[in-house]
Amino acid sequence: MKVGYLGPRGTFTEMAARGLFAKEELIAYRTIPACMDAVATEEVELAIVPIENAIEGTVNLTLDYLIHKQRLPIVGGVTLPIVQHCLTHPQNKEKHVDKIVSHPHAIAQCHDFLQQTYPNAEWEYMNSTAAAAEYVANHPELPVAAIANDLAAEEYELTVAYANVHDYQQNRTSFVVLRKTAKAISNDGAERSEDKTTLMVTLPSDFSGALHQVLSAFAWRKLNLTKIESRPMKTGLGNYFFIIDVEEKQDNVLIPGVISELEALGCGVEILGSYPCYDLAMAKTEA
Repeated sequence: MKVGYLGPRGTFTEMAARGLFAKEELIAYRTIPACMDAVATEEVELAIVPIENAIEGTVNLTLDYLIHKQRLPIVGGVTLPIVQHCLTHPQNKEKHVDKIVSHPHAIAQCHDFLQQTYPNAEWEYMNSTAAAAEYVANHPELPVAAIANDLAAEEYELTVAYANVHDYQQNRTSFVVLRKTAKAISNDGAERSEDKTTLMVTLPSDFSGALHQVLSAFAWRKLNLTKIESRPMKTGLGNYFFIIDVEEKQDNVLIPGVISELEALGCGVEILGSYPCYDLAMAKTEA
């Protein structure tokens, strides 16, 4: 089975893909939209892309492309601990750095370290942490450093100038697995943490207190919500949809009851996926 992931080689997404699909053929794509497009055109059967970081929040590109461009079912989820390092080229033995390159989220996650260690360095954003590591590897003549992980350091033969430079120790990123059909993934190698159902809800424009009514539909059924987030519909100011994660697998009673109640209120409801979630930190701890 072919599995696409946000590349190049050495990204956190590759680490997540290895944790779930160690025996499958992994194919790197340069951007998140390219991963999704590969599933839609059947170049790969599955794609794994980042959806949320504990420090920086939702990866908006993933969510917006999923909603507005490639409506693919979510068939799995995985959470990965994030450990960032400052990587330099082996030829840069003095650790002199004029520029820091990395993904915007990674730079934001290491803000304190960068302000203390490289206060005058320029920041340049890239598509991924591994792309930044690759850039440093390909430009040994430049005084540049990348914020990336252990896998990238190994893949591109870079020096860990400073280890564990992230500001928060509980930093984690969640990824979703996408497929053209809604068949959920199964995995025996990773620790299953929970089941989740993700819904997209749009509110009626002429219904005061509609969001309160939406939340009540879940509350009285004792369905636990792990996330509720609004995003613009891109149809005009003030038009939003809501992404709601329910800590429950889709059943024949409770979630269908919620959907029927919301539709009776005039809301639009779509299930984006009902799927198992895995935690690679749990698996690593138990190992």
